[in-house]
Amino acid sequence: MSDEDSTESYTLLCDDPSHEVVLVDCGPREMDVILAVRKVTGQSLWHSRVLARQAPVTLLGGLSACRAQSAVAVLQSAGARAEWRQEPEPGEHAAPSP
Repeated sequence: MSDEDSTESYTLLCDDPSHEVVLVDCGPREMDVILAVRKVTGQSLWHSRVLARQAPVTLLGGLSACRAQSAVAVLQSAGARAEWRQEPEPGEHAAPSP
């Protein structure tokens, strides 16, 4: 390789970073929220109940913004307090929730 040869490197950026869906609080309509958790996660009824009772808990990860918003809408329509957020980059620590 001569001095005139050069190597170029590129960093690829993803247009749509991964998002996660967090169930913050189950709310007063627990059974409706359990059924909504089951709908968005595909888990069994028993597992969905366990997840709902562990709130705050991350239900889904690696989603597009659109899919995360849709899942949050289903949970909120059942009476839950839920949010979607961008997943932290590998090696990046998530800030503690207040």
